[in-house]
Amino acid sequence: MTTDELCEILSTLRRVGSETPHVEAKKAKGGLPRKLYETLSAFANSPGGGVIVLGVDELAGFANVSLDDPAKVQSDLASQCDQMMPPLRPLIGLHEVDGAIMLTAEVAELSADQKPCYYQGAGMVNGSFIRVGDGDRQLTPYEVQAFLDSRGQPRYDVTALEGTTPEDLLPERYRPMVDRLRTEVTHFRGLSDERILRSLHALVPDAQGSLVASLYGWLCFAAYPQERFPNLCVTFTHFPANRGGEVGPRGERTLDDKRIEGPLPAMVTEAIQVIKRSMQKRGIVQGLYRDDLWEYPELVLREALINALGHRDLAPAGRGAQVQIHMYPDRLEIISPGGLFGPIMPDQLGEMGVQSSRNEYLMRALEDLPAAGDNRPMCENRGTGLAAMVVALREAGLSPPRFDVSPTRFKLMLSNHTLYDPETLRWLEAATRGHTLGESQRQALVYLHHVQRIVNADYCRLTGLDSRVATRELSDLVERGLIDRDGVGRWTGYRLAAARPGTQLPLLTPEVAAVTAPTGAGRPRAKKSETSLLALFAKTDTLSSREIATAMNVPLVTVRYWLRSLRDAGVLEMTGSHPNASNNRYRLKAPPTPASS
Repeated sequence: MTTDELCEILSTLRRVGSETPHVEAKKAKGGLPRKLYETLSAFANSPGGGVIVLGVDELAGFANVSLDDPAKVQSDLASQCDQMMPPLRPLIGLHEVDGAIMLTAEVAELSADQKPCYYQGAGMVNGSFIRVGDGDRQLTPYEVQAFLDSRGQPRYDVTALEGTTPEDLLPERYRPMVDRLRTEVTHFRGLSDERILRSLHALVPDAQGSLVASLYGWLCFAAYPQERFPNLCVTFTHFPANRGGEVGPRGERTLDDKRIEGPLPAMVTEAIQVIKRSMQKRGIVQGLYRDDLWEYPELVLREALINALGHRDLAPAGRGAQVQIHMYPDRLEIISPGGLFGPIMPDQLGEMGVQSSRNEYLMRALEDLPAAGDNRPMCENRGTGLAAMVVALREAGLSPPRFDVSPTRFKLMLSNHTLYDPETLRWLEAATRGHTLGESQRQALVYLHHVQRIVNADYCRLTGLDSRVATRELSDLVERGLIDRDGVGRWTGYRLAAARPGTQLPLLTPEVAAVTAPTGAGRPRAKKSETSLLALFAKTDTLSSREIATAMNVPLVTVRYWLRSLRDAGVLEMTGSHPNASNNRYRLKAPPTPASS
C-alpha cells in the first residue's frame, strides 16, 4: 500500500466517522494491541480481506498518532501472525503522514480450503472470527463447521436415511428423470429403475448394507419429505412495509404468510405461484403496443429458487432452517441456509460459467428432473443460472441482483424499481447536465440513485462490460465530480457525489475565469470539477495537492489527475521539479505577455 492510498483511507474514515468492513484502525500508542488476532482472523475469513492501520486514534476522529516504536510494533505483528493457523503473511508497510509514523497490514482473504483462520492460543472454536460491519464477531460452532465442510466435498445430500426402503421413493416422482436418462445417456439404456437410482445415489446402502433412500432422494421423490425433515421446506412472507416488523395502514404485520411443502420439484412450482399471487404487473409501452410485465421475470424467480433449494446446506446443523422468501413493497429477498461453497468469490456471482456445487448428487439429479407441471429440466448445472438472471433483469430494465453472503447464509435481493422511471429520468437529466456520458455510465448513475453504492462487479452485472472498462468508466465519473470513490484498491466502491458541509468553494474571480476561458491558442475549457479546484487559487498563491484534497474533500489520486490535466492544458504550473515531490506546490500559470509593437 502506498502512502497516497493510506491518505485516501484516512480521508474516508474521517468522512464516514467509523471504521468500515475492510478497514480496522487502532491507536497502538503503547504497542501492538493484545487481541489484534481477532481482526487478523476476521479479515482472513471474510470476502476481500482487509487492511489494519496502526497509529490512528478512532476516539479522536481518526487523528494521526505516531507510533512510539514502529520497529517493535512491526516485529510483534509479524509474531502474532505466526501464531495464527494457518500462519498469515500480510503485506506490512510503514508510512509517514504529516510527520506521524503509521503501520499498515494488508490481510488477504484465505482460500476456502484454509478457512477458518484462527488464533492458536484460543483454539479453533474460540479463536475464529469474521468481519461484520466495522467490527469483528466470533464465529459460531455452526459457522466453523461450515468452513470445515467447504475444505472438501460435502456428502450430506447422499446421507443414508435409516428406516427407509426403496419403495418410499414414488415412481411417479422419479419416472420423468429415469426415462430421460434412458433416452439420452447410453450408459443407462436397458437398466432398471432401481439400478439407475443407485447410480445416481438416490438409493444408497445403510450401515448394515441394506438399500435405503438418500437424503436428496427422499427430498425429491418421497410422498411427504417433511415427515422426517419438517424445516426442509420453503416459507413465504409478504410484508406491508419496506422494513420487516413495521405494520401496514390497518395495523397488519403481514399481507400473506405461507408454508410450502412437498418434494423439491413441487416446491419450486408452488413457490413461483405464491410469489406471482402477490406480485403486481407493470405496463411497458413499446411503439404502438403496451406490454404488461410481472414485477419480477419468471425466469429470475425460477433460477433463484432452484439455486436456493439445490445449493442449501443439508448438514445436520443446517436442517433446522427453511429457505425463506420475503416480499417487501420495493424488493424480494430469497434466503438460503449455507454460504458460498468452493472457490467462488462474491464478486464473481453472475459471471457465465462460474459454478461450484455443495450438493453435487442433488444438482446432478436436477439436470434431468423437471419441476412439477414442466417438461424442462430444472437446471443445467453449468454456471449459467445466475448469468441468465442478470441478463433477464437487464432486459426488463431492472437492477441486477444483489447478494449478502455469510458463512451460513446466502441472501439474494431483487429490486422491483424500474431503473428508468419518470422521476429517475428527471433526476438523471438534472444531474448530468453539461456532461456527455456513455449509456453504461448513465445506467450506473441511475443504479446509484436507487441503491446508493456500487462496486466494479455491480457495474459489470449492470452493463455487461468487462471489468477493466468498468473501472475506466467509473474513474471518469469520479473525475467529473459526479460520484465519489469510497475506499481504495480491491475495497473500492462508489457513491453519488454529495455536497458536504464546510466544503463550499468560493466563486471564480475574474482572473481565474479568464485563465479557464478558451483562448485563441485553443486552450480547452476546464471541466466543472477542475473549475472548482481553480477557484481555490483565488485566495492563495500556491497550493499542494494534499491541501487541495483536504479543502475539496476528495481523494488525493483524483486531485492529482485534475492537476495533471490542468498542467497539460497550460493552466497550472509546478513550483517543484517532480509531481510527486513532497514539497511540490502548484500555482496559476501567468498568461504570456503580449509582444510590444
